Amino acid sequence: MIIRRYEETDRESVKAITTICFEGVSIDYGIEVKYGPIDGKDWRWRKVRHIDDDITANAEGIFVAVENSEVIGYVTSRVDHDSKIGWIPNLAVLPEYQQRGIGKNLIEAALIYMAEAGMLYARIETLAHNTVGQHFYPSMGFEEVARQIHYIMPLGKK
Repeated sequence: MIIRRYEETDRESVKAITTICFEGVSIDYGIEVKYGPIDGKDWRWRKVRHIDDDITANAEGIFVAVENSEVIGYVTSRVDHDSKIGWIPNLAVLPEYQQRGIGKNLIEAALIYMAEAGMLYARIETLAHNTVGQHFYPSMGFEEVARQIHYIMPLGKK
């Protein structure tokens, strides 16, 4: 298994991994559970758009885990040169490859990248019902600083 920088040919693999790994642990999934697909589009459609956003914003800060020429995990990162705080918006490893240190290696690659880009801090977030993230991120050295609650309501219906 190797960790390398993202290449454009990885885009569809990263999106496929996203739809597998974020089921049950994404805001978009929670919205769909409550309201169903919106305008004919499901949570997967909305979530993979975040990957396109990450690629557009900072493709050089994306790293993929590859085994036998197959992308099996990824991490996206962004840097803010004004605040000196980097951000990891998305991290995912295919279920059959989890518990092998791949997520740790991906985060470490992103942290090195952010430090080399001049960031002084790195942040990551997870949902309250993502028990894996709530255990894993502190084990990597991240400390909780705040909690957030996400709300949604339909518009135009009273």
